[in-house]
Amino acid sequence: METLIMNLFIFVLASFVGFEVISKVPPTLHTPLMSGANAISGITLVGALIVASHTGCVITCHIGFLAIIFATINVVGGFMVTDRMLEMFKKKEDE
Repeated sequence: METLIMNLFIFVLASFVGFEVISKVPPTLHTPLMSGANAISGITLVGALIVASHTGCVITCHIGFLAIIFATINVVGGFMVTDRMLEMFKKKEDE
């Protein structure tokens, strides 16, 4: 039970810190920083996989699974935004 409370505390603290950091980024810098955030989200995804696979508690496994889902959404969304940003800088070919 103590492990669950500690894991929930870390999860809530990480969510709060992540929200505060992202909310302080100006909109003009958000898109370029997204490509760098993909690497961090990839590390988060690997960490979530390790936590979900090496736990003995069912609830901690479910929280790890949710972390896997959210990190995957973040990685895929980041790559989509980065691709869209790079499309803006390509020269348009004449039709």
